[in-house]
Amino acid sequence: MVLDAQSESSRYVSLHPRFGRAFEFLARADLRTIAPGRHAIDGDLLYVSIDLKEGRDRSGARLEAHRKYIDIQFTMEGDEEIGWMPCASCTQPAGSFDVAKDIVFYEDRPTTWLSVPPGRFAIFFPEDAHAPLAGRGMLKKAIVKIAV
Repeated sequence: MVLDAQSESSRYVSLHPRFGRAFEFLARADLRTIAPGRHAIDGDLLYVSIDLKEGRDRSGARLEAHRKYIDIQFTMEGDEEIGWMPCASCTQPAGSFDVAKDIVFYEDRPTTWLSVPPGRFAIFFPEDAHAPLAGRGMLKKAIVKIAV
């Protein structure tokens, strides 16, 4: 898991071959004009989902994890907070892994909470369970999905 400011994203480009393109997209695209939903950057290898949702607060946020994709969750507007816990510490899956949707949910509660205000991002790798949308009020986010 990584938490940092958009201005520092160049530090992380070497972590994955598609991170450079992902961070370039976040820096150059006019994110305010992109409609909510999924938008291809490089087919299924790299895409962005724009979320405009009401925060669920810590009590309503659910831990989730992915196997096929790395998430870069970038907050554009609102007071986002994201819970985190290593997948290896999760003991209560809420059902089986959904291969088609690349997601599993957990009943476990996060051990750490991250403040991710506008202009900051968090990177979650497959070993990171994360509970997004734990903020309050309306949240607008770009979630860049990078194929492992």
